[in-house]
Amino acid sequence: MHPPDADAVLVRHGEVGVKSEQVRRKMETRLAENLRAMLDVRGLDGTVEQRRNRLFVHTDDPEGVTSAAADTFGVVSASPAAVVDPTLDAIGEALAAATEARYDGGSFAVDARRAGPSDAHPFASTDIESDGGSAVWEAIESLGHEPTVDLADPEFRLFVECRADEAYVFLEKRAGPGGMPLGTQRPVVALLSGGIDSPVAAWKLMRRGCPVVPVYVDLGDYGGPDHRARALATIETLATYAPTEPMDAHVVDAGSVVAALAEEMGDLRMLSLRRFMLAAAEAVAGDEGCVGVVTGEAIGQKSSQTAANLAVTDAVATLPVHRPNLALDKTEITDLARDIGTFEDSTIDAGCNRVAPELPETNASLSALRAAEPDDLFERARDCASEREVVAIES
Repeated sequence: MHPPDADAVLVRHGEVGVKSEQVRRKMETRLAENLRAMLDVRGLDGTVEQRRNRLFVHTDDPEGVTSAAADTFGVVSASPAAVVDPTLDAIGEALAAATEARYDGGSFAVDARRAGPSDAHPFASTDIESDGGSAVWEAIESLGHEPTVDLADPEFRLFVECRADEAYVFLEKRAGPGGMPLGTQRPVVALLSGGIDSPVAAWKLMRRGCPVVPVYVDLGDYGGPDHRARALATIETLATYAPTEPMDAHVVDAGSVVAALAEEMGDLRMLSLRRFMLAAAEAVAGDEGCVGVVTGEAIGQKSSQTAANLAVTDAVATLPVHRPNLALDKTEITDLARDIGTFEDSTIDAGCNRVAPELPETNASLSALRAAEPDDLFERARDCASEREVVAIES
């Protein structure tokens, strides 16, 4: 919801503002670049203005720009706002106009913040709230309602941010993803199966500023076209959050390896398959300049994800293996999948569960696993990675 004459969007960031001056400027610049790219890819017009601790977008489409900002990593919140002169009269008029257009009953409050040097205005934030509250009170009376003030939990809240040269009047703070601007950290490889968990894990690393290189391990007959299709679909959704970064899918054909493991390894085969995947992901990481691997695993969610089994699968890795879902319940991961838009594609039935044995090992030892798995398993992982198919993904 926005004032009827809204012509700008305030964009707030969080952690960026507590960095050193040099780092903060670089990150704010990157956030501005990412926001411009998000507007471009969505066909939205807007001029992004970079100021200390804020971005301002001047636009004729405040709703569209606010939605775009709310999907941009590093943005804590965004508000479609009306820009007025930084005077009590102009602010009061804007508050009254917003009230007449948007108020539909209930208590109200005016929340004001005055920024800038002490001599920038001949009034304080409390003056804005007092004078502005009077203007809102009169506007509510003109609508035929009985005004009621509730500063703690109002049903209708109006905001003012008054700076030295402009004041902004707005009615909401739409939450963004927070985190860090994408591209402010080194990239990582993301092992993406297309299930519920792995796209969420990749999104979380992107939220912390890491571009991701998606790697999908094709299980051959044990996966099938639906398994691949859902993985690519979730990557396409993730790409909508990353208009400045390539998100092409690196498809590693592991069909023959999976078939051999299923035939030869019994209850340990899922662990060797996970180790194969990590080795293949590391090979891709080396080619793509990545500094880690991210997976969707959570402790105890599956037999291969017990604390003991994660220890033996990690033993093959030389890069850090990031598991941002590690301590989450399935319901928490699922809720986030719904929020970011990957859930529907992730729940396509791909029939890949038949890879797992009927009685999988849940407490494997590294020595037993090494003794059982093929000697050339990781050489084959590197070979499969070197022969991978790269599938173009449009953002």
